[in-house]
Amino acid sequence: MANKLTEEEKTTRAAAKTAEKAAKDTAKSEQKRLQPMMKILKAIHSMGGNESMDPKDLARQRKGHELLGRLITPMVGMTWETFDLNGMPCAWTRPDRGHDRRHAILYCHGGGYTSGALGYARILSSKLSHVTGYPVLSFQYRLAPEHPYPAAVEDGMAAWDYLMHQGFGARDVIIAGDSAGGNMALCLTQLLQEQQRLLPRALILMSPWTDMSAQGKSYQENADIDPLITLEYVKGVRNAYAGEAPDWTDPHLSPLYGSLKSFPPTLIQVGTNEILQSDSIRLRDRLVLAGVPCRLEVWKDMWHVFQMFPVRQAGEAMDDIGHFLLEMS
Repeated sequence: MANKLTEEEKTTRAAAKTAEKAAKDTAKSEQKRLQPMMKILKAIHSMGGNESMDPKDLARQRKGHELLGRLITPMVGMTWETFDLNGMPCAWTRPDRGHDRRHAILYCHGGGYTSGALGYARILSSKLSHVTGYPVLSFQYRLAPEHPYPAAVEDGMAAWDYLMHQGFGARDVIIAGDSAGGNMALCLTQLLQEQQRLLPRALILMSPWTDMSAQGKSYQENADIDPLITLEYVKGVRNAYAGEAPDWTDPHLSPLYGSLKSFPPTLIQVGTNEILQSDSIRLRDRLVLAGVPCRLEVWKDMWHVFQMFPVRQAGEAMDDIGHFLLEMS
């Protein structure tokens, strides 16, 4: 004869069912709230055809990035100061409450090297400044295919040199980047190393694009669950950026294959539902092999650069960035 449930067990089960239903309702509500933003990003990362770089598609992507920036940029309590650096639009983001004048973040925005501008950069630059208290320098680098490689990286180096001329030392500066901006952050660090210059204090990489040859397992394994990016998109933007490169594993394009020895401490954040997940995992493995202090955070059920969205996990991820840099101070 089966044992009867005690009143305490009945109460516990009922509470568990209630909590499960509440969690499902919250998830549905969150998905509904995020639907317009996800729709915009899906449109940005959907080419007009396989590997299409038609001017109309590019214009749509770039307009979508700017629209997204206006929709979700948390600029309350922040100061946004634009200026021109030898023809390149730049901006400082600073918290109104005052900020740490000893350090700065150089932020490289994403967009596959083919889209993204200062309006789009406002999203993560403001979040980075908020959680760290540091001023954040964003810059609108030249975009492909009008300005292919190495134009964007040259602009990134110009922004780095500007910070040095402003009196910051290399050890005062953190380089942060998302997606293609993560690629740029790594490439800039490699270039500084090649030029035998001092390297930044740390790297903050959000869903970094590290391997243009797309050899990671997640490009196939996560193809059906990635809500934003396809392999066709990756191939389209890489071709626009570097043309028919003779070797997609060239470290100047795919920093995963470069020398990572003596790199600064690095924090990598990526979602489980990304085709680019392998780019982060393999980068962590290479950094550890090179003896570089590295922390990899893999966020369950999250998508590409989820940190820019107004969701709980994004706030927690940004807090982790703040804590990571605080541990280094």
